[in-house]
Amino acid sequence: MASSITQRLNALKENGQLASIVGIKRGIERECLRVNEDGSLSQSPHPAALGSALTHPWITTDFSESLLEFITPAQADIDVTLQQLADIHRFTMRQLGSERIWPASMPCYIAEQDQIPLAYYGESNVGRMKTLYRQGLKNRYGSMMQAISGVHFNFSLPQSFWQAYQALEGDNTASQDFISEQYLALIRNYKRYAWLIVYLFGASPALCKSFLEDRQSRYAFQPLGKGSLYLPYATSLRMSDLGYTNSAQSSLNITYNNLPEYISGLHAAVSQPSAEYQNIGVKVAGEYQQLNANVLQIENEFYSTIRPKRTTESGERPTCALAKRGVEYIEVRALDVNPFSPVGISAEQMHFLDVFLVYCLLEDSPTLSAAEQTVTEQNLKKVVTDGRRINLELLQEGQPRLMQDWAEQLFADMMPIAAWLDEAYQTERYQGALRHYYLSLLDPAQTFSGKVLNHLISQRKDNGRYMLELAEQYRQQLISEPYQQYSEAQFTAASSDSLQRQADIEAADDISFAEYIQQYFAEVPACEQDH
Repeated sequence: MASSITQRLNALKENGQLASIVGIKRGIERECLRVNEDGSLSQSPHPAALGSALTHPWITTDFSESLLEFITPAQADIDVTLQQLADIHRFTMRQLGSERIWPASMPCYIAEQDQIPLAYYGESNVGRMKTLYRQGLKNRYGSMMQAISGVHFNFSLPQSFWQAYQALEGDNTASQDFISEQYLALIRNYKRYAWLIVYLFGASPALCKSFLEDRQSRYAFQPLGKGSLYLPYATSLRMSDLGYTNSAQSSLNITYNNLPEYISGLHAAVSQPSAEYQNIGVKVAGEYQQLNANVLQIENEFYSTIRPKRTTESGERPTCALAKRGVEYIEVRALDVNPFSPVGISAEQMHFLDVFLVYCLLEDSPTLSAAEQTVTEQNLKKVVTDGRRINLELLQEGQPRLMQDWAEQLFADMMPIAAWLDEAYQTERYQGALRHYYLSLLDPAQTFSGKVLNHLISQRKDNGRYMLELAEQYRQQLISEPYQQYSEAQFTAASSDSLQRQADIEAADDISFAEYIQQYFAEVPACEQDH
């Protein structure tokens, strides 16, 4: 299986293009809950000192006022990215008073879902639309699921690599069409192998009882401490059907074989009425309940472990941006918050992800039928709930295969890529990351989920108590350290500027909210014609 990779690496070497890979850019989006000293969810609004959640470049909110999201700009140096992320944490923590930042994916103690306040973005049309979208999510799936946090890893390869690779492949299509096609090939392989990421980096084998809200679960949870539940072999309950599920989405045939097919699949879902959501109503007694009653309100509601992305212009829909300008980068969405890092992700993880994603690109990537895609999802679910079980079997090309055996082969196939990246970047960190995480194959207790569970069981401790201890430890650590990339003055200015930009947007509105929504959804047919 590695022959195609070996051939491609050899060809790059012969053409003197090994260094063309230098310049990979990455960005992090890290979600985290604000909690009180006792671990309960903060009920206070988004702090004014953090600026406008609508327009701030680095600090915003996700579903809830209590659910922060930190964003780093696309950056070609892993250490700089992590320093920027640490600075954002540092500034935020200094504004939170006695509140803490929750260091795990599964939420803290929440008595019931109405304690989760919807994010507020001001009174502009765009701000109101963002809040209404969240109201729709609450009405469709409940708020508890939306309080789950993750880390998104944005990844793009440099133009120098694409030029060398396109020449190597003898491809004569337009450059951007080639790039889009190759990113989709990467995505198909990522879907095939995403279970490995969840095995290594899943860090949510336990959860607070309150999360289930008296719902019956088909999982045979075991009690832990006073208020926690766990599954003995689970890796990521965040990625289970307790987390992001949408039964209506399971019938969608959204594929990744080419860009027009992917875009039209998403467009169909955004325009396809749902009988279930029509029962909620769009406007009830004069109050909006959701943006529309379709299977997806907007494209972002489609949950996937990875997305092709293009930076959008103001008011532009994500699929229209893709249709007009092609794929710019990919967003990896299968990462739990790493509770062993103060900022939710580590340099070692990022080096591993570079190797893994370049492997997914260079390995042959045949088209993925709907049936095959279902198998990849079934493999992922097995690893989510049973990943650390000895002799776990997955399906590969219709045949059962030991996960351990398959994982070892993937590591062997990735080694030449790690060696290439080390040579190109003049480092040893890529092969070092591979060797480090290989230990998790030999011993499941070395995985993130294994370490979390071993600590909880050996200490007879609640998951919530452990995470609160880590939250306090990281708070002390981060606020005691100096800024590394940004300054207090930069953060203060960014907050002030964001509030002014929000005010400007609100002042510039010249149509009603109903007209704004109508115009927003009218863009789909227009961009389909453009494509």
